[in-house]
Amino acid sequence: MIHRRTFLSKTALFGLAPIFHQSFAQNKPIKATPPVVLSTWDAGIRANEAAWKILSSGGHALDAVEAGVKVTELEQNCCVGLGANPDREGKVTLDASIMDHLGNCGAVAALERIQHPISVARRIMEKTPHTFLVGQGAQQFAVAEGFPLMPDRLSPSAEKSYKEWLKKSEYKPVINIENQQTPYPPAPSHLPDGNWNHDTIGMIAIDQKGNLSGSCTTSGMGFKMRGRVGDSPVIGAGLYVDNQVGAATATGQGEDIIRICGSFLVVEFMRQGLHPTEACKKAIERLIQLKGKEQACKIQACFIAIDKKGNYGGYSLQKGFSFAVYQSNGGNRLVQASHILPC
Repeated sequence: MIHRRTFLSKTALFGLAPIFHQSFAQNKPIKATPPVVLSTWDAGIRANEAAWKILSSGGHALDAVEAGVKVTELEQNCCVGLGANPDREGKVTLDASIMDHLGNCGAVAALERIQHPISVARRIMEKTPHTFLVGQGAQQFAVAEGFPLMPDRLSPSAEKSYKEWLKKSEYKPVINIENQQTPYPPAPSHLPDGNWNHDTIGMIAIDQKGNLSGSCTTSGMGFKMRGRVGDSPVIGAGLYVDNQVGAATATGQGEDIIRICGSFLVVEFMRQGLHPTEACKKAIERLIQLKGKEQACKIQACFIAIDKKGNYGGYSLQKGFSFAVYQSNGGNRLVQASHILPC
C-alpha cells in the first residue's frame, strides 16, 4: 500500500482452556521465528487470533494490528470500545493510534459514537496530511469517510457502573482490574459486571517480511474528567515503531507513561542492544526514579516489546500484568510478565 505522506471465529470458553492453562506454566520466550504478534492483557488472546489469520498467510503487520484490536473494540468491556465505561459526564470517548514500518502514524482522541477508532486513526494516517485529530473534528472526519454514527447510549453494564459511580462520584483507579475479569468469555454479552475503570489493548507485530507495525485503542479511564486523554493515542508514549529496531506499546496509568515517553524509551533501549524484556524493565525503572517507590506503588504501568528479529518481552511495575503472544512455533498463549515492585 502506498501512503499519501510518502508523496506529501468463534471464541469458545472450553476451546481456549488449554491456552489459559499454559499461561503461567510457559512464561519464558520461545525462540524468535517471525511472524509474531503480541498484545496486552487476557483480551489479547482473542485479538491475536484475528491478527494471526493475516500474518500466517503472508499479510502485512499493519493490516494485522488493525484487525486484531478491532476484535476488542467490538467486545463489551470496561476499557475498549463503545461498550466501555463513560467519562464523568456519562459520555464514552475513545482514543487510538496506529504506526507502520515506514514511520507513518495516525491517532484519534476523544472520539464519540464511532465503533472502530483504530480504523479512523489509520484513515487519518493514509488520507490526510495530519497525524492526530480529536473530538468533534475527528468525528466529522470519520463520518465523511463513511464510518456510521452509532447510537448515543451506554451499554447495560456501563450504565450500571456509571449509576453506581454517581452515588459517590469518586475516582479511584483499580490496579490490574483487567485480569479480574472472567478469562476468555465465550461472548461479549457474557462479560461480568464490575467496577472497571481502565485500561487498553496495545498490539505489536512483525510479519514474514520482517516489517513491524503497532496499534493501541482504549476508552481511557472510566469516569475521567471530560476531555481527558491518556497515553494510548500519543505516539511515543502509548505506541512507537522503528522498523530498524523494534516496536513497543504500553498499558496502565497513562499520565505517568506520557511523562517518560514510555514506548519510545523502550525502543531506544532496544536500540542500545537490550533484549525486549530488559528494555521494558529499564523503562519501568525510569518511572520509579521519577515517582519514587511510595507513589509508584499506587499505580500500574506495563510495556510489551518486540525487536527486529522477532524477540519479544514484557515487564510491569507491579504484579498481575499478562500479555498474549502468538507465533508459529509456540501457538497463542498468555504470558505472565515479570514485575519490579512487591507492592
